[in-house]
Amino acid sequence: MSAEPAVEVTDLVVHHGTTAALRGVSLQVLPGEVLALLGPSGSGKSTLLHAVAGFLEPTSGVVRLGGRTVSGAGRPVPPERRDLAVVFQNYALWPHLTALDTVAYPARRRGESRAQARAEGRALLGRLHVAHLADRRPAELSGGEQQRVGLARALARRPAVYLFDEPTAHLDTHVRGVFLEELASRRRESGAAAVYATHDAEEALGLADRVALLDAGRLVQVGTPEQVYAQPVDAFAARLTGPASVIDAPDGSGELLVRLGWARLGGPLEGKVRGSWFRGPHTDHLVDTPLGELLIRESGGACRPVGERIRWTLLHGWSLPGHDGRG
Repeated sequence: MSAEPAVEVTDLVVHHGTTAALRGVSLQVLPGEVLALLGPSGSGKSTLLHAVAGFLEPTSGVVRLGGRTVSGAGRPVPPERRDLAVVFQNYALWPHLTALDTVAYPARRRGESRAQARAEGRALLGRLHVAHLADRRPAELSGGEQQRVGLARALARRPAVYLFDEPTAHLDTHVRGVFLEELASRRRESGAAAVYATHDAEEALGLADRVALLDAGRLVQVGTPEQVYAQPVDAFAARLTGPASVIDAPDGSGELLVRLGWARLGGPLEGKVRGSWFRGPHTDHLVDTPLGELLIRESGGACRPVGERIRWTLLHGWSLPGHDGRG
């Protein structure tokens, strides 16, 4: 395996007109690693992917792929000469090719026979449940069907790096799971890296080896899924990675982040129910406490009436940076 990072961006700055879309972002992605880019709309996720792919030239900074400088040296390497497979939100399918020919194209470029390439393409379309659409062109496909064809084409590539921009946004839960399994399998086989942009915290945490949190073009935090979830650098990072409450610490030491599951009903502390929602396997209770508003998840359970006085226990808390100690 190469000692060089599969992707390396250093002090990357990108402007759209007078607006800074990226503000000095530096990141590395190792061979075989999945890095998820997690952030709200406008945070810079797509801009970063476009800069790595070569679809836009950074204002300043450097992009390297496998140790090779592809942007920032004054002579950018064009996208087709970067060892990448790219899936963006607009699908970008060739209008004159059928779904099968689209997916078979990467194998044909590698020198495989037409029969081999089409067999592999048909198998991938089948995995994503669109084999019956093999002979249709993009104009004859729905948006979700086009997306699955685009994903199959990316999987048919054998690049050093995959770039994905919210690739499962229009897929149902089952097909999404199949695609993620297939992506993981192909990455294990090839050792390819992946940069995966999403606004879905659950997807990012479940898929990635590391997660990079972005806000307004700046890198907020980078860490393992466990780190960014359990030890966020601030309240913004905390809420980006899942439901969270911020309350005063019982000992008065500062503010505590409390995730669902870090507090339970019953115990020494007092509160009053402000809202209650039955979710099937669990029930969420919004509780007004002397320490602040707190969301408590109860396994099973039932909705409690608004205004009911309850007691609760704090099991764990994370002291947000700038405050001393932990709960």
